[in-house]
Amino acid sequence: MDWDKLRIFHAVADAGSLTHAGETLHLSQSAVSRQIRALEDSLNATLFHRHARGLILTEQGELLFDATNAMNRRLDTAEARIRDSKEEAFGELRVTTTIGLGTLWLAPRLPALYEKYPDLKIDLMLEERVLDLPMREADVAIRMKEPSQADLIRRRLMSVRMRLYATPDYLAEHGTPHSMPELSPHRLICQNPNSFQVSAGASLVAELMTHDIKSLLSVNNYYGVLQSVRSNLGIGVLPDYITEGFPELVRVLPDVESNEVPVFLAYPEELRNSKRIAAFRDFVMDEIVAYRKRHRE
Repeated sequence: MDWDKLRIFHAVADAGSLTHAGETLHLSQSAVSRQIRALEDSLNATLFHRHARGLILTEQGELLFDATNAMNRRLDTAEARIRDSKEEAFGELRVTTTIGLGTLWLAPRLPALYEKYPDLKIDLMLEERVLDLPMREADVAIRMKEPSQADLIRRRLMSVRMRLYATPDYLAEHGTPHSMPELSPHRLICQNPNSFQVSAGASLVAELMTHDIKSLLSVNNYYGVLQSVRSNLGIGVLPDYITEGFPELVRVLPDVESNEVPVFLAYPEELRNSKRIAAFRDFVMDEIVAYRKRHRE
């Protein structure tokens, strides 16, 4: 397939108009039209429905547009990686982490990163599933477990523990438990045992459930657990880092907590010299140092 014709097709499909695509490409409408007709002839397919208000992709056109979209993304990624050899960090950086950590810890800190590197384009991919870094599903990951995939550079950032929290209003109405058996009449809010999560959190929930918990609310991520706790629904199992952003929460049963959960930053070996990766890694490390310092004070 002719690359130049594909480039013109993509511009037309994106603009929905031969005229607007021609303006973007600095070509006449007739020249654009000829290239589209030639591409359709070579594929023996109609790519656009023509009507008075513009162009609409046919089913075949949609398939080709999906392909050219993917090609453009790969080219943009390649361009950014090539330009990474310069001193400045810019371009797209796909960061994956859990919904809880990304929403409650990472996202509130990103303004400082953008202030220093305004040309970065962060694609924050929040999900509990572990994405495949060597297969380039993401560029860099922050996970609450040491990555097991090969060919990764990994760095331990910090440790967290799962603990019990509630609001003052909930405790004022329902009472504060002072021992594990006293949890029984309370509603426990936790991450769903069947969802992707660290084993330490699941183990703590399993232990709590042995105390005849009468009511349970499970959510598939810690952000949902937090919002439920803040809505006075019960006592929640939450990672300790959330206390910085929500100091009004009260820790319940201070002696009860999970085992230590390590948090790792990881990225593919092939991105070792990436300026974008270095900028993000150093930013996260600086934030970790500041976080530790605040919690020692």
